[in-house]
Amino acid sequence: AWNGLLVAGLGIQPIVATLVLMVAGRGVAQLITEGQIINFLDPTMVYLGNGHLFGLPFTLTLVVVMVIIAHFLVRRTALGLFIESIGDNDEASRYSGINAKQVKFLVYTFSGFCAGLAGLVACSNIKSADANNIGLYLELDAILAVVVGGTSLSGGRFYLIGAVIGGLFIQTLTTTLYAKDVSSDISPVPKALVIIAVCLFQSELFRARLSKLLRPMQKFWKPVSSRLPHQLFAPARHDSPKP
Repeated sequence: AWNGLLVAGLGIQPIVATLVLMVAGRGVAQLITEGQIINFLDPTMVYLGNGHLFGLPFTLTLVVVMVIIAHFLVRRTALGLFIESIGDNDEASRYSGINAKQVKFLVYTFSGFCAGLAGLVACSNIKSADANNIGLYLELDAILAVVVGGTSLSGGRFYLIGAVIGGLFIQTLTTTLYAKDVSSDISPVPKALVIIAVCLFQSELFRARLSKLLRPMQKFWKPVSSRLPHQLFAPARHDSPKP
């Protein structure tokens, strides 16, 4: 909600507002906890990150419920069209009668609610509140999941299911790095490289220059492929057995 107030109400750049509140939020959390790790054994809090419902982890149920709610809001109501319109062209959406400030505020509020749930689950996993380390670098994972899912950082159309698949990919990458005994201090580096690579391939200018760079290789490959036996490029035949 505070992010929405800064961005929609005061017109501050989203990345600036996010960084400011991220630092301020960690500072307030450390002030409340006095920089100490606070352990808890409340059954409800422990169940949130470690419990099971119908034989499945409760966190999985929570994710499914939130995805269904988000899908309904953005694909079954006009809100999704408003979000895409504002992301594609903020000024044009205002001229068309869309209340851009209100939509932005609602989006940031829902995003903050999801972040709060994620924070509760992260605390529940370790049964403690650690303001110094919990959620560290998770903003990088969130950005990477969205980008890998096919959503452009420049705004416009977004893909909810793609973001979910991107999140699974990031978690798989994180688990693989831990399994390979990669230090937690180094693990953000490959993730950052993936973000850079995906952003580059989303850039039309980069794709045009890459195509121009690979054009000589295409000219070389065509005469080579023409001299190869055509059987290499013909589709495989599956003859039915004779009776």
